[in-house]
Amino acid sequence: MATQKLEASGWRAYLDNVSRVITGQHTEIEIAGLAIGDQIEAKWLPLTGLTYDSKGDLFEVATETVDHLIRQPKEIYVEYGADGLHSVEVIDADGNHQIIKLKSPIALEALKD
Repeated sequence: MATQKLEASGWRAYLDNVSRVITGQHTEIEIAGLAIGDQIEAKWLPLTGLTYDSKGDLFEVATETVDHLIRQPKEIYVEYGADGLHSVEVIDADGNHQIIKLKSPIALEALKD
């Protein structure tokens, strides 16, 4: 696995491009911080996209049922494996780590065998 820090000036373009590819994958959203502990915000929901609005300084994880908003993100890291993007980690204004994990849904045909 390789982790890369994204430059703030490229957040919006990167997330727009990635959203075209990752739509249909499932996501788990985990939040970890000293003051709040470790929490699961959403567990393996169908993902519709990731966006960043520079005017509102707002990162959004959109799923079919939940819109998770991260205000004033300070850093964004992406983790890649041999099969593509595995996670996006956003460090928010309070120093919390918000980790968006990705996985492809299992094909129903594979379950029949």
